[in-house]
Amino acid sequence: MSRENGSVSRRDFLKTAGAVGIGSLIAPARSLSVAGDPANSTGTELKTIPTRPFGRTGEQVSILALGGAFHWSNLLLMKQAIDRGVTYWDTAPGYGNGHSEEAIGKYFLKFPEDRKKVFLVTKVDTFHTPSMTTSFENSLERMKTSYVDLLFMHGISNAYDMDDSIKNWAEKLKASGKIRFFGFSTHSNMASCLRDGARLGWIDGIMPTYNFRVMDTERMKKAVEACANAGIGLTAMKTQATGWGSSSHRLSDRENRVLNQFKASGLTAEQAKLKAVWRDTRIASICSHMTNRTILSANISAALDKRAFSNEDTEILKQYAGKTTSSYCAGCASICESPLLHEVPVSDVMRFLMYSRCYGERERASAAFHALPKATRSKMARLNYTKAERRCPQGMPIGRLMHEAVSELA
Repeated sequence: MSRENGSVSRRDFLKTAGAVGIGSLIAPARSLSVAGDPANSTGTELKTIPTRPFGRTGEQVSILALGGAFHWSNLLLMKQAIDRGVTYWDTAPGYGNGHSEEAIGKYFLKFPEDRKKVFLVTKVDTFHTPSMTTSFENSLERMKTSYVDLLFMHGISNAYDMDDSIKNWAEKLKASGKIRFFGFSTHSNMASCLRDGARLGWIDGIMPTYNFRVMDTERMKKAVEACANAGIGLTAMKTQATGWGSSSHRLSDRENRVLNQFKASGLTAEQAKLKAVWRDTRIASICSHMTNRTILSANISAALDKRAFSNEDTEILKQYAGKTTSSYCAGCASICESPLLHEVPVSDVMRFLMYSRCYGERERASAAFHALPKATRSKMARLNYTKAERRCPQGMPIGRLMHEAVSELA
């Protein structure tokens, strides 16, 4: 969640929610007060959240996925998730420096019968196949499992990087039983990655940045349809579409007025953003960054809420997107980076700023920033970004933000 009713920052929400309780921070959706409890007021066990087919794999996955992009240490959170039907779990070796995967391993050691209930996803982030093998084997060891259900190449920006060597490597893992399905995640050039991924003919699943800000462009609509026709399972991430470009967490009064319109529907803005994505039935699941049971319960409530997301609700998000365009990087890296001769990965650096400013994860952001080549980091402070800014569809102050990143993340 990036902001609750426009007045609490994501960082403050995450810090405060566990201490004061869900009712103090989350405006009541109709089913929210029930969703946070193991049983409703009549003592009847609540239903688990819905599932959808994951492309043509034959697998049904929960429409809400537990995102592990943090140091998981709360086994109770994981237990509550699985008991409520959040059985799609996503992680990666780099999340919490491996601690996320280690926590999953601790969970499976304690509850081994739950391994078969979980659709488990992890990632590799190198195209060097021997290194990929080492990374993946280490992931299996940390998670105390002999296989994963889905393995992603992490954070690609060009689907054609998925060449025959990668395909052959994945096929060997499938034959060995160590993975069931294979695909990639993408934070940048999402529409072209989806479109080209569908053309490859051997991708099982893709996890793109997909939210109310980017989902309605013609290119994205066509790309998602191409994946649906190819039988590729789609998992949406970054669905809260937090503004990546601003160092301020506080929304303006005008932005608050727009988002507060969801109160009439009994929804928080965060729940509305989830429901906007679920409205697209081609999206199998939403991977959500849920760091405590308060957020988990709120998201489960949204998943259980059977009210349709109306055209009026959609219009509210469109209004908000229009008023905050220049604070959000839409990941169209090829547009702004080409005038810079691709010397600076603008889209990636914007994402690092988002981790630091909006998630409150400065250490993670700084580590990602320092993983860039030293020469690239040095160039960032010297380059002229005028041409990139002129081409940016969002009208972002790219130069200022790149200089701020050098200062903030160093």
